[in-house]
Amino acid sequence: MGATAPHLLIVDDDERIRTLLHKFLIRNGFLVTAARDAGHARRLLAGLEFNLIVLDVMMPGEDGLSLTRDLRRTIATPILLLTARGETRDRIEGLEAGADDYLAKPFEPKELLLRINAILRRVPEAVQAGPKYLSLGPLRYDQDRGELWSGDAPVRLTATEVQLMRIFAARAGEVVSRTDLIEELGRDRAAASDEGAGTDRAIDVQITRLRRKLEPDPREPRYLQTVRGLGYMLAPD
Repeated sequence: MGATAPHLLIVDDDERIRTLLHKFLIRNGFLVTAARDAGHARRLLAGLEFNLIVLDVMMPGEDGLSLTRDLRRTIATPILLLTARGETRDRIEGLEAGADDYLAKPFEPKELLLRINAILRRVPEAVQAGPKYLSLGPLRYDQDRGELWSGDAPVRLTATEVQLMRIFAARAGEVVSRTDLIEELGRDRAAASDEGAGTDRAIDVQITRLRRKLEPDPREPRYLQTVRGLGYMLAPD
């Protein structure tokens, strides 16, 4: 589906479920960003626009119903609630909170996929459209155009840096392994040929160069973080 793929936000405190849904939905052609709780979801929603939110109801702290009610005051993004409580009154409560659909756990991934596609078909194009921006301190990343801006001035990126930013922005707040980066870069021949991007060592070099453009202090990265033993993570404001 390429650059026009719908962008989904998965919000669930269960890491196993987040990982399974992330992999399954990516395999089915979506861009996917995951959040571990309501606070994390709010930070992502402040900088990105999504086509649909898949939201767990039972989370520690602020639960999915409360988050749904609050989001409905400001955004019309479709929300699909997931919950272990499948009673009729629970479904009604979710729909009254502003959810577009309600799926009880455990569920078949295929049913989730069908419900997501059904919701997206019902959503007017005008609601789905819209610029996607990430705020990185004084910088702004335009996800639709793949451009980095400092105020009104564009920040020049190499071919590999453009591709890296697209990968990280699509998975903002998630750890991306070196293996995944190499695989993604390898799909873009122009990027892969840019100074030998497709090796572990070359990835580290490219990350260092990208940090010089993103970070106030590249030696103490705030936005493009290293997660020891796992990979890298883009952490927007």
